[in-house]
Amino acid sequence: MVDWTDAERAAIISLWGKIDVGEIGPQALTRLLIVYPWTQRHFTTFGNVSTNAAILGNPKVAQHGKTVMGGLENAVKNLDDIKNTYAKLSRMHSEKLHVDPDNFRALAECISVCVAAKFGKQVFTADVQEAWQKFLSVVVSALGRQYH
Repeated sequence: MVDWTDAERAAIISLWGKIDVGEIGPQALTRLLIVYPWTQRHFTTFGNVSTNAAILGNPKVAQHGKTVMGGLENAVKNLDDIKNTYAKLSRMHSEKLHVDPDNFRALAECISVCVAAKFGKQVFTADVQEAWQKFLSVVVSALGRQYH
C-alpha cells in the first residue's frame, strides 16, 4: 500500500484527464520497441516489428499502446489498490508471456517521455512529474509483483 498526499492524487488525476490514450499509448509503445529493441521479442504476433518504419506503421502496436494506457486508467481509478488491480495482469505477464519485469520500467519511462513532450513544463511541472513518477513506480511494482 502506498500513501498518496492530496496534492499527488490531484496531480495524477488532473494529468490523466489531459492524456489522450489514443495518442500517448501508441507513441510510448512505439518508443519502447525502438529504444529497447530486445522488447520486440514479446510482440512477434504483431507482424513486422523489425525496423523503426515497420514499428511506426504497425496498427497492432498502436492498438496495444491504447490497451496499455487503458490499463493505466484502471490504476488511476484504483489508486488505493493498484496491487490488486494488477494481480491478474501480473500473473499473465509472468506465467504466460514471460515478460522481463524490467520492461515495465522501460515502458513507464517511455510513457513519461511522451507525456512530458506533449505537455511541456507548463503542465508537466516538477511537482506533477514527482507524483506521476511515483504513480508509475507503484504500477511497475504491482505488475512485477508476481515475479517476486
